[in-house]
Amino acid sequence: MGTPGATAKGNLESCPVHADGGAPRRRWRAPRRAAARPRHTRALAAAFPHLPQSLLGEMAQSLEEARFRPGDVIVREGDPADRFYIIESGQVEAAQSAAEADVHVRTMGAGEYFGEVGLLATRTRTATVRAVSEVRVLGLDCARFQALVAASGPTAQDLARVVTDRNVPAQPRSDRTPLPAWTSRLRRLLKAPWAMHYNQLIVLVLAANALLAAYGAGHSEQFGAVLGTVALIAQANIALAIIFRQQYVINFLGWLATRPPVTWPVKVRWTLAKFYHFGGLHVGFALAGTLWYLTFVAMLIDGFAAGKGGVDVANVAVSAVAASLIVVIVFMARPSSRAKRHDSFEATHRFLGWAVLALVWVNTIVFTASRTHGPAASALLTAPAFWLLVITTCGAAWPWLLLRKVPVMVERPSSHLAIVHLDQDRKPPVGTTRAISRSPLYGWHPFANVPVPIESGRRGYRMTVSRAGDWTAELIDNPPGHVWVRGIPTVGVINVKKLFSKVVIVATGSGIGPALGHLLAAQTPSQLVWATRDPAKTYGAALVEEILTAQPDAIIWDTDELGRPDVLRLAYRAYITSGAEAVICVSNKTLTWQVVHGLEQRGIPAFGPVWDS
Repeated sequence: MGTPGATAKGNLESCPVHADGGAPRRRWRAPRRAAARPRHTRALAAAFPHLPQSLLGEMAQSLEEARFRPGDVIVREGDPADRFYIIESGQVEAAQSAAEADVHVRTMGAGEYFGEVGLLATRTRTATVRAVSEVRVLGLDCARFQALVAASGPTAQDLARVVTDRNVPAQPRSDRTPLPAWTSRLRRLLKAPWAMHYNQLIVLVLAANALLAAYGAGHSEQFGAVLGTVALIAQANIALAIIFRQQYVINFLGWLATRPPVTWPVKVRWTLAKFYHFGGLHVGFALAGTLWYLTFVAMLIDGFAAGKGGVDVANVAVSAVAASLIVVIVFMARPSSRAKRHDSFEATHRFLGWAVLALVWVNTIVFTASRTHGPAASALLTAPAFWLLVITTCGAAWPWLLLRKVPVMVERPSSHLAIVHLDQDRKPPVGTTRAISRSPLYGWHPFANVPVPIESGRRGYRMTVSRAGDWTAELIDNPPGHVWVRGIPTVGVINVKKLFSKVVIVATGSGIGPALGHLLAAQTPSQLVWATRDPAKTYGAALVEEILTAQPDAIIWDTDELGRPDVLRLAYRAYITSGAEAVICVSNKTLTWQVVHGLEQRGIPAFGPVWDS
């Protein structure tokens, strides 16, 4: 290593004879078109803002381009330093060798540069730089780089500061493990957040409905028949939207998707494990049903105005009110609204949803009766729309038929956490969640079910509630004597572990709650990675001891002592060292997606919540 405080002009005497700097010589080429020069000038000016304009143009003409594929080594630690690099596009990662394993130094992207430490201080490469993605770099050979530094005092001072910052040995830590390169561009696109299975299911449902609409538009019928068909399709979509939120259906999908043995190909199990994205079906059918229903109302209004199809004012009025309420429900169900105004989302979804259901019942009865010349009851019982409404109503009402008031005892290991013991004879299966509330109609929040220790002799089950908002704060500060539960316990995302021989479970802070039941049951071999503030102080020594008894090899990262970790790298290291097949992450939305999509874009199966409720 060179002296960290070396000046930028301290090693300008000579350059190595090697001309490739560790990169394959065949990749370097001078720009073939004059059109590239302005682009190179801008890149050089961004890297060195103090360079004189005349020197910028001269040096830009000397830049050479090179392209690298994901995983390619651009420079290798210990090789002679003979070239300076500016990243024009893509992402690279620098790592230094250490006694046990390589240590990640930094990740760099477009507009950043590297290679200056070897040229100005050490004469050899102090780190290995690999391409993470497809990368295009601009290179400046040693002699021209020396001339550039010598010609600009402010630039030399800037580089001296950079060298001082960078020319230090990296300290090995578990969260500084170099990551593998990204997979192919197509696979990365398919694993990007916008292309996740949840969104794919939404698009699939909407596309199927669009094809149905296109088919219907090409087969014109009488107004009355078309109106009835549109109403039926709207109700079918809304019924399916409710069915795919029904707890029995969710549990069945979870059971079915996790039947295959771990001997099946990983790619097949990886795809099946995305079953928890079924919420995309709910959203897709709800959006399609809304569009169809708005179309139905528009046709009603047109028919009423034109005096055709036997449309009366009652049909129009009831349908218009129902459509307005549906639009409000959809608007409040947007992800941004759910996150910022969850209580409003819950209220509109529930109470306006019930109102819409009642209005659709009224409208169906009126609509059917107005189009029959026989007994209205017979016409209603033979109408498909009637039976779709029966299914929809049963699906919406069933969880409320299982509404129960349950005594609870609340422990508070700290001001951050409450452990709620629910006194019920039935013990929910491991890996399920259940919504609880202090009021039977409003304020429902789901929590993971955790089995009680056998030696405690208690019946029922537990939930861990962390301070994360007004509702949880009120429960911790003023614990109730009972809570309400409804429906049945529902499978959660961590149940995908059944498809793999071993998994890494990554949790930050209160994310340990959803994982707790799985960790204590130890039904599937797992490696826990938990990053949190002082665990014993925050969650109680007894709970931490219970976790460590079940998971003696758990990696618990105390953020009070070690600071915030790079969770993606920490998860990857655990995945490699434990021999796991997949990673499951439960954290906040931003970090969960960073870990899940960061690993999947590198070809590693990863899973986490999708925040759709």
